Amino acid sequence: MGIIKKNRAFIVEYFNAISGVEKSEALCRRYTTDQKLIDHIAFFDGAFPKYELFIEEMICEGDKVLVQGRAKGIHKAEFNGIPPTNKEMNLPFVIRYTIKDGKIVDHWLMADQVVLMEQLGIMEAKT
Repeated sequence: MGIIKKNRAFIVEYFNAISGVEKSEALCRRYTTDQKLIDHIAFFDGAFPKYELFIEEMICEGDKVLVQGRAKGIHKAEFNGIPPTNKEMNLPFVIRYTIKDGKIVDHWLMADQVVLMEQLGIMEAKT
């Protein structure tokens, strides 16, 4: 299997493994050595327990995998000073992973924070 197919399959396996479950550090370390990614996952799982991840589009080239996706969950705990709202998060994002020796070693993430604040009722949605 070529590196591109291998990396694509790895990211699909990773998303399936961490989606909809408690994202323990041990689980994350099975897939990544990137401490900033582990910390980010723990932070979001704390506020949106067992959030789910959905891949909408994936592009792979060499050791890089780019995913356009969505994170879905319920706001159950404090998030950046915002008390729990019990509202649904349906957050679009784009993330780029660098994979080396079968693990994510680096990432870059962009998520639509305005959409999230609108969904949590912190900002009024623009019409």
